[in-house]
Amino acid sequence: MLRSALGDNRTMVPGMLRSAGMMMALIWCTQTAMSASTELIVEVAAGDVDRQNTPVFFELPASLRNEESFRLVRADDGATIDVQPEPESERLIWLIRDRLAAGKTRRYRLTLLRTGRNPVTRVTCRDDGRRLIMEVGERKVLCYNHAIIPSPDPSESYYARSGHIHPVYSPRGVEVTDDFPPDHPHQHGIMFAWTSASFEGHPVNFWDQKGQTGMVEHAAVKSIVEGPVFAEFTASIQHAALISTGERKPVLTESWTIRVYDVSERFLFDFVSEQKTAGVSPFHIDEYQYGAMAFRGRRNWLEPGQGDFLTSERKTRADGNHSQPKWVDMYGQAEGDVSGLGVLAHTDNFRFPQFVRLHPRKPYFCFAPMVTGEFEITPGSPYRSAFRFCVHDGAAADILDRLWQDYADPPRVRIVE
Repeated sequence: MLRSALGDNRTMVPGMLRSAGMMMALIWCTQTAMSASTELIVEVAAGDVDRQNTPVFFELPASLRNEESFRLVRADDGATIDVQPEPESERLIWLIRDRLAAGKTRRYRLTLLRTGRNPVTRVTCRDDGRRLIMEVGERKVLCYNHAIIPSPDPSESYYARSGHIHPVYSPRGVEVTDDFPPDHPHQHGIMFAWTSASFEGHPVNFWDQKGQTGMVEHAAVKSIVEGPVFAEFTASIQHAALISTGERKPVLTESWTIRVYDVSERFLFDFVSEQKTAGVSPFHIDEYQYGAMAFRGRRNWLEPGQGDFLTSERKTRADGNHSQPKWVDMYGQAEGDVSGLGVLAHTDNFRFPQFVRLHPRKPYFCFAPMVTGEFEITPGSPYRSAFRFCVHDGAAADILDRLWQDYADPPRVRIVE
């Protein structure tokens, strides 16, 4: 069976057709027709900003949505471009590697790939039994801890944690996050924890592990994808209220999808969280000064002069607390040079642009939508958060401005013919 972009091209061979030569001619003609009908010319427009190392998302036409392998070639120079289908989606993803200047366009030829070149898997996600380790080439980008990490102090066992990301590495291999820092052992790399909240009349604080009113832990790894353009995993995380001694009640079921792109000058990954109520009861979040998606920086950034924040409005630790930036960069000295972690917020996030908590002395911050008032997560209405991370060495303010434009307004793609 030969299937083209226009549908099912089954060729019924008449019984009178016996000649091998005629048979080969028929097969050749059918294949040629298929190839012609499945080629698309697509055009990518840069828009108002330069694009480089930028993810491109192309929604496939209906006739191609059941296909799995494609070949993408630049129309101007014939270079083959790695392309990868998005899981459980109708989109293809590739990267604009060479600069595409603002206002310019670039065309590509897209065809089905039946045989021949198999793209090299450059972005991987492997499980060592305790963590999912994501790498670009042979360089680690981040680790997701699915096994419970015990507290460093056995007398404070309540600080044990799973379902968080640590370490996050810069391209030169230094860690930019921390876990169980002595000053705040309840902070864990990249984590999600509501602070002042309630469930069915009971106070719940997932942030303050010492209070033992709530706990967050990994539940399951749902899927892992690797490829030439990106690797990703989806994991489920459970938030449970500790109602009384020995009584634990599920409150929220959360899914994380982490996607790392094949970008090595700086590391680039997307983070999507979706939280749903575990039952029929709503979860209430109080108005408060911090909570939700949080990020803890490396340990030496706690020392005076070693680390700081910078926001998209060019505010710092001194004046950025409870501002509403599009992105926040946490950076500082790291083994002889400057490295940092920039976090870009998506425009679809609840109450965007959200207020942020930039701690006046410690290397942590969080996007805190509850600063402007209470709200609830209710059955049938999930709470969704999306962020793009840029892990960098050296200064990154101008880069983060451009990357936020990539994230908020990605390049437009259209079919030309």
